Amino acid sequence: MTRTGKKTAAAAKKTAARRRTSPAVDEAAAVPLPEFLDAAGTLTLDQRRLLVDQALLLLGENYVHLPLKVAMHAVNPLQRLRVLRARMERQTDDTMQEEWMFHREMSSIFHSVRDLHTNYLLPVPFAGKIAFLPFMIEKCYDSETAGGAEHYLITRTITGYQAPQFGPGAEVTHWNGTPIARAVALNGALFAGSNDAANLARGLESLTLRPLVIQSPPDEDWVTLTYVGLDGSNQELREQWKVGTNLPPMTDLDAVSEASALMGLDLDSDEKSRAKKALYVRDVVELERGQSSAELAAPAAVAGADVPTTMPGVFRAREVVTSSGNFGHLRIFTFSVQDPVAFRDEFVRLAAALPQNGLIVDVRDNGGGHIYASEFTLQTMTPRRISPEPVQFISTPLNLKICRRHKDNPSGIDLGPWFDSLDLAIETGAQYSAAKPITPEDGANDVGQTYHGPVVLITDARVYSATDIFTAGFADHEIGTILGVDDNTGAGGANVWTHGLLASLLNEPPPPDETSPYIALPNGANLRVAIRRTLRVGKLAGTPVEDLGVKPHETHRMTRADLLDGNVDLLNRAGALLAAQPVRRLDLKTSLSGTTLTVGIDAQSIDRVDIYLDERPISSEDLTGPLSIDILEVTAGALLRADGYASGNLVASRRVTV
Repeated sequence: MTRTGKKTAAAAKKTAARRRTSPAVDEAAAVPLPEFLDAAGTLTLDQRRLLVDQALLLLGENYVHLPLKVAMHAVNPLQRLRVLRARMERQTDDTMQEEWMFHREMSSIFHSVRDLHTNYLLPVPFAGKIAFLPFMIEKCYDSETAGGAEHYLITRTITGYQAPQFGPGAEVTHWNGTPIARAVALNGALFAGSNDAANLARGLESLTLRPLVIQSPPDEDWVTLTYVGLDGSNQELREQWKVGTNLPPMTDLDAVSEASALMGLDLDSDEKSRAKKALYVRDVVELERGQSSAELAAPAAVAGADVPTTMPGVFRAREVVTSSGNFGHLRIFTFSVQDPVAFRDEFVRLAAALPQNGLIVDVRDNGGGHIYASEFTLQTMTPRRISPEPVQFISTPLNLKICRRHKDNPSGIDLGPWFDSLDLAIETGAQYSAAKPITPEDGANDVGQTYHGPVVLITDARVYSATDIFTAGFADHEIGTILGVDDNTGAGGANVWTHGLLASLLNEPPPPDETSPYIALPNGANLRVAIRRTLRVGKLAGTPVEDLGVKPHETHRMTRADLLDGNVDLLNRAGALLAAQPVRRLDLKTSLSGTTLTVGIDAQSIDRVDIYLDERPISSEDLTGPLSIDILEVTAGALLRADGYASGNLVASRRVTV
């Protein structure tokens, strides 16, 4: 692939005068986009044919959402692939289309299903690279309620970047001569958001940041930005796209491992999250020493007011002052971790270090990760028992073959729960397998509630995958109020596997399956596919998350103050929602003398407590103040559980190991 872009000497001089070259993700390695593209383009015609054939295999035999996507979006990706393949039979190495056109067509076919889990991943040199401009643009409104005019503001610039009257607060009006709102909408239409809110969110992000493994390179070598400067003056600048190396992913998604098999991850968001960290949050990169989602040996604080955490790339915890009082604010940047129990335990520790009168859990921009991590964490905020979301395979001979090989869990990826229903599908005509949870129910309930104050969850349209599952579980178990800055989440409800993992599942444990249809892909190219779809529980039991997502209970439109002053209006809105809810407390103090256990109970906004020992009912006590009871014939190590009620409703629970 080659491109050329020429500027006159006068234009180049003018551009240089208006800006200064910016540091890159890796300043020494970043290169202008045209220079990077000159080195791309080494796929042979046979290699391209192989990629199309394997894409047909995954979409036709593994893709769980294909019937839904064909119905909802009136698309036919299989036919488009067949047409592309047929045309390739009439080409030669000399007459085949330019490689960038092949990548563009493959990406377009995968984007047509509007599923951020199901991707064509470009080969080297695109894999691991990002194209970027040295600033971020975010949208806000005149009012935090619906109806206010929208504005697009610069909110971040790379350290050292300068342009006339440019920086956080400058308002972008046009993008390459196109009104900015229209440019965002047109750009969003190219990508795979499952709903309008998600499309617009992706379109805005991709104006300035593109992971080249999953998005085609920009068509333009540079962009012309028209903006209102910080002093109110009208300004224009030209900025060149650059290409740098992104931070590495947390998990090898091709490996046969529990982590790779249990991923619910929007790769686009994950790539962008790592890139934003590298571009704008260098102190976190230094703490993690370049390892994404690293767990530190000792807690560290990124900012002075933050609670130190062992996972600075995953969490940010702090006390925030709102117009309704002081509350805890716990940001979850990603669920993409290797150890979901360590993730849950760090969440518990951070929440305990924050005010107990109300917690704001903020998952904006979180593209998901380990499904266990998302569903293990829900229990800590509710007295209700968690029912993990069930998932289904689509019934195909190839999925049956994979499940048969792993029905007895020979490699640590247990597909036994889905095997019997797939085995009967030909006889029953079932389109999908039985719906079984990925997350073990015991693991989703093994610590119970640890935070007893009210909780507000903040979401946006970039919430996706395991974070969509987390949000759906939060809603289905009625944990608290969902406050959305968009009208919906990203609506990605699936477990996602790569071509490499699918191929490995038919090769491990040895001996490999000699009839496996999966063929190694060339030049580091890869394919991803939504393999198991997730379904809601509770009142919406059986409803798919894909394409529908989770609608918030309340909506807040981001304001200029939110973008420039630390989300002040958003946090005030969340604080008001928390302040309107009762604050509950359920404290237990225990002492064991011989075989007599003395339990001290102190509670707030609770009128009855039921006591259980090793899940056996012991006592039910009305509360009018602190209470002490003795339980006889107790042995050390027993599990004590207290369930608190208000007006007959279960509102709090606490567990203590004696």
